[in-house]
Amino acid sequence: MKQIWVVDDDEEMLRAVRLMLALLGCEVTTFFNARSVVQAILNGGHLDLMVLDINMPEVTGLDLLEYLRRRPDTKALPVVMLSTESSDVMIDRARGLGADAYVSKPVTLEELERAMNEAFEKRKK
Repeated sequence: MKQIWVVDDDEEMLRAVRLMLALLGCEVTTFFNARSVVQAILNGGHLDLMVLDINMPEVTGLDLLEYLRRRPDTKALPVVMLSTESSDVMIDRARGLGADAYVSKPVTLEELERAMNEAFEKRKK
């Protein structure tokens, strides 16, 4: 079973994505902010893929993505960005920082599954 971490400061979105991922047969851990994710990584937490919101207080999803790509243990981690930001500029920026897939909110089960498959395929995990 794939272990997926979802990072979003919107509790309702976390619940919706958790449900979708459970329907896809994934084990899900949710986080409300980037700091708690960093702490979980430093504590040796295991995950197969991260779904990451961009707009979060204090530390943005893009900041967290940059951090993940600098660390040897998370450099190759598949990351799906999930955001209300849907401009080509923002999508290009996220992909340039290392995002493997990008979906806009609100997301459907099919879109989320497609994005996860794209991310896994890019990282061959």
